[in-house]
Amino acid sequence: MSRTVLITGATGTVSTALMNALQGAEVDLRALVREESRADGPREQGAEVFVGDLDDPRSLPPAFEGVQDVWLLTPNGPRAPENNMNVVWAARQAGVERIVRLSAVGAAHDAPNRSGRLHALSDRETERCGMRWTILRPLWFMQNLLNEAGDISATGTFSLNMASARLSMIDVRDIAECAARVLLDDPDRHHGQTYTLTGPRSLTFDEVAGKLGLAIGRPITYLPVSDDAKRKTLLGYGVPPWIVDMVEEYAQAYAAGWGDFTTDTVADLLGRPPRDITDFARDHAAAFNSADDR
Repeated sequence: MSRTVLITGATGTVSTALMNALQGAEVDLRALVREESRADGPREQGAEVFVGDLDDPRSLPPAFEGVQDVWLLTPNGPRAPENNMNVVWAARQAGVERIVRLSAVGAAHDAPNRSGRLHALSDRETERCGMRWTILRPLWFMQNLLNEAGDISATGTFSLNMASARLSMIDVRDIAECAARVLLDDPDRHHGQTYTLTGPRSLTFDEVAGKLGLAIGRPITYLPVSDDAKRKTLLGYGVPPWIVDMVEEYAQAYAAGWGDFTTDTVADLLGRPPRDITDFARDHAAAFNSADDR
């Protein structure tokens, strides 16, 4: 008998990739979206869509009725622990069997950033939820580089406030496939596990620029900038101040060496190595090419 999996954060990068990874599996997909206008994408992926707001616990029960597994992804922000609590509460009330939660690398009560500390609060609640649970803590997403595609396409450069940071960034597709593996395995197999997910090797952004340049056939240069310069750019794009602060705090941690390590977890879960930056660059080359190069 197939299990029903509810995907929260259903229009986000990781959840979208997760629904792709679950295509063809013997599961019934449900997707929770905040607004009906966001429902088309999940429906096209075969999900039954429910509208609910993680800020409003009274809006959630219909989506959880008859669900066995919940993929728990909360928006970044100071209300993340509240959102997590609302999901856990709705799941417990509905008799959900398992929660698989997306956390963040290094989540801890003494993490060097507020986001990591907020994730730690949600992780602890998930661990005490009374249901089977698994927590995934991925490192920096390779797909974050797509935010720099416009500058790379136009100028052949990209700017981050990461200094000479070296980190083992991970492809979101690998995160999604690890989540799918957990959700498709027996609920007891991964119960009580916290998995830190990384790419296959640590890289500097100079090395990343080199790999992207090889993929598109022209040089790309990484230009380190100050926190203030990056803050001004992000605020100019309309990024909320709390998110700008979060990006800055993570950048400072990574610049101090916080992400310079690897784990074997992706290979252990998937039976293959995680995707390398070369794979990412090849698969996304079109996004980084200017119109003249296409």
